[in-house]
Amino acid sequence: MNNNKILLVTTEFPPQPGGIGNHAYNLANQLQFQNYLVTVLTDNRSNKGIEEFEFDLKNTFLIKRIKIRSPRFLMYFKRLRLLFSEINSNDIIIASGKFSLWMVAFASLFYKKKYLAVIHGSEVNFQQKTLHYLVEKSLQQFDKIIAVSNFTKSLLSEKLKKRTQVIPNGFGQDILIKKALSNPLKGNPKLLTVGNVTTRKGQLNVIKMLPKVLKTFPDVHYHCIGLPSQKEEFLEKAKQLGVENQLTFHGRVSDGELVPFLQNSDIFVMLSDTNKEGDIEGFGIAILEANYFGKPAIGSLNCGIEDAIVNGKTGYLIHNRDSEAMVKAIVEILDNYSHFSEHSKQWAAQHQWEKIIEKYLKTLEF
Repeated sequence: MNNNKILLVTTEFPPQPGGIGNHAYNLANQLQFQNYLVTVLTDNRSNKGIEEFEFDLKNTFLIKRIKIRSPRFLMYFKRLRLLFSEINSNDIIIASGKFSLWMVAFASLFYKKKYLAVIHGSEVNFQQKTLHYLVEKSLQQFDKIIAVSNFTKSLLSEKLKKRTQVIPNGFGQDILIKKALSNPLKGNPKLLTVGNVTTRKGQLNVIKMLPKVLKTFPDVHYHCIGLPSQKEEFLEKAKQLGVENQLTFHGRVSDGELVPFLQNSDIFVMLSDTNKEGDIEGFGIAILEANYFGKPAIGSLNCGIEDAIVNGKTGYLIHNRDSEAMVKAIVEILDNYSHFSEHSKQWAAQHQWEKIIEKYLKTLEF
């Protein structure tokens, strides 16, 4: 039996949405199942913390959260104090997400432990030179580095690349329980994106392509699942383009509620962008979840999605503003749907957390 104690410090964690949090939760869950004793250190993201409290009670590993405080800089001191109080009783410290990298790197100056960094993309792609330098120096403090995609690894300096291993994101099959959708999705084909409705996630890129797509597919409909952060702005653009009737924002849904949307869609779409701060798509877990149900995907080149889609087999990689490539990809997928669907299922099977965790276990053998 392995009695190593692991402290996982992460900037995101369920029940709030986010790819880093999804990854951290599944990693903690799988490590606990493998007889590691896991403690998660993270923030509350709701003001009262009731949703987090109810979620935490359901888990077998310990979760310690920092309450939201005002002014916000007080939370930084609280994070450090909690980290310093926990670090001595753990053997391995894992940092996931940008604030976690800085904080754990600082703590490593005072405590001799085994340190592992998990990098997703945005934290190593800061456009501001000072922040980029800070991340570079922080990563030098870690014994091992894991990148969730080859693209993310490519953003590192040559010195750091040499000791960085790529372990792709996985997905938790247990949450993907098949359910019926009360109101079947409209459209033919039905395009779907899951993620925070922001410029970075790429929904606006898809909306701008709809006039071109409509010429070939007059019944197409684009469904968006996720926090409606920029919904009104995007809806206004859709109205300007005359495609508002081909677009539906469904808002944020639970994991269980998401399943029928995945089942009833035809093609998953993620045409992500990089914002001015350097925030970028590190992999795209939602693509794997769609693949699990045999749904092919169309995704952006020049980001971590390149590792999430096997071009020509599980979907297509295109430039995120190339509407002609978008139409061509949809045509190819629909004309050869069984081919893409079967390859998508096989690809998803390779990325279930039960398989991904084996790679982490080898890395944790310090």
